[in-house]
Amino acid sequence: MRGPDEQPLAAPAHSRRPVPRAAAPREPVAHARIGRRVVRRRAKGMDAAAVAAALEDARFDARQDSRHEHLADDTRGRAELAEWERIDQLLAAAPSGTVYDPDTDGVVQEELAAEAAAAAARETELREAAQIAARADELQGRCHVVGYVTV
Repeated sequence: MRGPDEQPLAAPAHSRRPVPRAAAPREPVAHARIGRRVVRRRAKGMDAAAVAAALEDARFDARQDSRHEHLADDTRGRAELAEWERIDQLLAAAPSGTVYDPDTDGVVQEELAAEAAAAAARETELREAAQIAARADELQGRCHVVGYVTV
């Protein structure tokens, strides 16, 4: 028998039923986008000479990867190489002494704006779907209250 100060025992963790949750839709992994972002982070603050050296390393890696069948569809590696090439060209056209900064890179800013617009569109679609579902639940509830038979 428990005394007045004793708390009831909680149910063991293994006996609790999990709360069902709707999984949020996942976007597929964009390996190319990841590769470009990795290159941009590494290149930030590099001058043309450092970028040229990194580009040569990326080209060497691409040649090595081409010898392995399991890396034939490596979209990330190809995207990284292409991004190093783009940054190399960008700095070659810039005044001497310029360092790479993704915050001032027009291509990066356009990608970020496009991603933000796509995220806003997805959010709007989800909000509209939730409103439709809520309205359907409301109407379903009214049918039960009035006594209509639903099939």
